[in-house]
Amino acid sequence: MRLSVGMLVLVMVGGCTEQRVGLSGTGQRGLTEREAADAFLVQYAETRRFSHGLPSAIRIAPDGSSVLFLRSGPRSFVRDLYEFEVASRQERVLLTAEQILRGGEEVLSEEELARRERMRQTARGISAYELSEDGSQILVPLSGRLFVIRRQDGRVTELRSEAGFPLDAHFSPDGRYVACVREGDLFVSELASGGERRLTHKAAGHITNGLSEFVAQEEMGRFSGYWWSPDSQAIAYQQTDTSMVETLHVADAMNPGKPPADWPYPRPGKANADVRLGILPVGGGETTWVEWDRQRYPYLATVRWKKNAPLTLVVQNRTQTEMLVLAADAATGSTALLVRETDPAWINIDQDVPHWLPDGQSFLWTSERAGDWALELRDRDGGVARTLLRPEFGFRGIVSVDEQGRSVIVSAGREPHERQLYRLSLVDEAAEPVALTSGAGVHAGAFSKDHTTSVRWSESLAGRSAFGVHRDGSAAVGELTSAAESAPFEPNVELTVVEGSRKFHAALVRPRGFEAGRRYPVIEYVYGGPGGTQVSGSAYAYLLDQWLADHGYIVVRIDGRGTPGRDREWERAIKNDFIDVPLADHVEALAALGRRYRELDMSRVGIYGWSFGGYFSAMAVMQAPHTYHAGVAGAPVADWLDYDTHYTERYLGLPDDNAAGYEASSVLTHAPKLTRPLLIMHGTTDDNVYFTHSLKMSDALMRAGRPHEFLPLSNFTHMVADPNVTVQISRRIVDFFDAQLSKVAR
Repeated sequence: MRLSVGMLVLVMVGGCTEQRVGLSGTGQRGLTEREAADAFLVQYAETRRFSHGLPSAIRIAPDGSSVLFLRSGPRSFVRDLYEFEVASRQERVLLTAEQILRGGEEVLSEEELARRERMRQTARGISAYELSEDGSQILVPLSGRLFVIRRQDGRVTELRSEAGFPLDAHFSPDGRYVACVREGDLFVSELASGGERRLTHKAAGHITNGLSEFVAQEEMGRFSGYWWSPDSQAIAYQQTDTSMVETLHVADAMNPGKPPADWPYPRPGKANADVRLGILPVGGGETTWVEWDRQRYPYLATVRWKKNAPLTLVVQNRTQTEMLVLAADAATGSTALLVRETDPAWINIDQDVPHWLPDGQSFLWTSERAGDWALELRDRDGGVARTLLRPEFGFRGIVSVDEQGRSVIVSAGREPHERQLYRLSLVDEAAEPVALTSGAGVHAGAFSKDHTTSVRWSESLAGRSAFGVHRDGSAAVGELTSAAESAPFEPNVELTVVEGSRKFHAALVRPRGFEAGRRYPVIEYVYGGPGGTQVSGSAYAYLLDQWLADHGYIVVRIDGRGTPGRDREWERAIKNDFIDVPLADHVEALAALGRRYRELDMSRVGIYGWSFGGYFSAMAVMQAPHTYHAGVAGAPVADWLDYDTHYTERYLGLPDDNAAGYEASSVLTHAPKLTRPLLIMHGTTDDNVYFTHSLKMSDALMRAGRPHEFLPLSNFTHMVADPNVTVQISRRIVDFFDAQLSKVAR
């Protein structure tokens, strides 16, 4: 259950009066407040939170001469491929979906749609592309077809096949081949001849070759199931056997004549997919199977195969309290231990590592052994050479390593809501980190292999920066064009820290027409679960909050224990119980905010969220009705026995080992306690948090005689990307909160 804004439904709360106002940025004047509010809601939905039209998937040519990126129109999901030439500072279109499809409709397979759901990807058209290692070719998958663009002259070649829909296509390192998975098997196309070869032949329908399994995609952040050798002569691939995994069925209730879709879905305490790793020559032949104790370490978390370095894999035990980094001998399949990590609670997976440096004599590794994330340089045998970044910098992730292996760019933040870019030396042990960005907010970047060219951008409470193109560390020599619409107002956000038994980061959004001395009802927007924070340094995170606040509310966000960005102890405080610690934190922090800010009317508090936030909202109104007076639960988990293994067991352990924790963390346990208004909404074809969760919650509430409201979202998955539907959902929530909070006695 990875947090992503892509799975959040637009949520609106409040009431409007009929005064005439202007709405900046929409071209509409003389609107009533309700009309202006509706206009913003439509704009927010159709622009996908003002993200359509922003440059994305930014890749820089190895020599730094040009920048490739994807961009859609300001209100379109369809993206096209662009190139910015650094020397001329000129931008041009390389390829559009329209050029290829010529007015035809884009076609996606069920497997590709499911994969995009795991990736939280809603874009259409050219949704992804890959640049060859030498930068001379571009691979574009589109509508079940594969296209290769030769950058020298713009020639476009389609890789034709008699087999099925291609998934997860990649160039070989030498650029001579393209591999992909079709119909559950691995295929390789030779670009010079156009010929395609089938490398694997699965033995049964429950076996796939070259595809990552559900929990790898959804919970580990690993979307590939095969890896090219550095010399392009072999491929390491994952073979997955789901014969022992429980099958769940997702039916389209709007079309009862349509057969349900079947998906292997491992629930806590039950069988996972059986995964093994093999090595196969590109020319065909026998598979060499990589050897490790798969019984003890069943999870294949990460695989790397880089120049001058061994095939390297990261594996975990079932409870995720132990992780091994193994170096494999590609000829024999035998493995040697490089790193062992242990943690009595759990070990987080970082897909940035291991990152082998170009000479193959050392690699980068991250660890929470000391209580905070540390970036380490390790030698070829796995020994720690030195720690590269001190804990006080707040390491967040690796951004780029230069081609010569002399420096690494990292993202770090001294506060949980902040991200800066730093350059760290890999050769000078005495060198201090060099800040590449400054100012509050969230900074990001993309770099060429030699670090001569970069693109940098940021979001702060002051808004968005341009996508500046920098050459040799100089000031921006140009910028990538953005087609995104500007927000019609700036949010009035206050970031603060409140203290009680501990310090909590919080954000408050007040009406732009705030009146001192007036008491405002409070709405808390929540996620509350592991893996994500809600207090952000970006203004665009609060646009909806501001719209809501302008209708007579103060909107609050709180990050309690269980969320990342603080330290190991803070995050792991939720071990064995999902709700008691974080809910107590939110209640305490909200009360502290109420004491400090007298404008918060604590007798009228609503709460809403999606996914884990929906779960949290339901639990809040059931277990803390003295604090929360109405709640909206979007796509909530009701019973953790019905969620997936890798996520749930990481935090709650195995059901047989922690039956009490599973019971305490289940909404069904607490359903009879509901005394506050609750609105549940859920997509009927959700294959992440299945629709059964909300059905079971509603059934438990009904059997306990607890009134509630239930809105099924027909034929929608965990993401609700349709602009019209998000608008209608938001209007429904407006009515709910406006009516329910008005009933609460002051």
